[in-house]
Amino acid sequence: MKITQLTAKPKLIKIELLDDEIRQEYGEAIEFWIWDRHPMKKFMKLASLKEEDYGDMIGLVEELVLDEQGNRILSDDNLLPTKIMTKVVQRVVETLGK
Repeated sequence: MKITQLTAKPKLIKIELLDDEIRQEYGEAIEFWIWDRHPMKKFMKLASLKEEDYGDMIGLVEELVLDEQGNRILSDDNLLPTKIMTKVVQRVVETLGK
């Protein structure tokens, strides 16, 4: 197999947050999108962060959380509630780690 057969443009994948807490508070899943693949530099940066680097991890995840058109949705002016952001960070790291 040629390595070129494994290359592809990134595709948006939908991630849903839905646990008892979210269901109770919002009544439905919270959806966001991320690219299914990233440059290795960005992936390695995320993978190398330790628990004490949580602020850096949040900053990186903020860049990865997108709307259904692939536009960044989080910024200094558009923030999520802390408990939702914590779940978002967890799901992004979990999804990209697979």
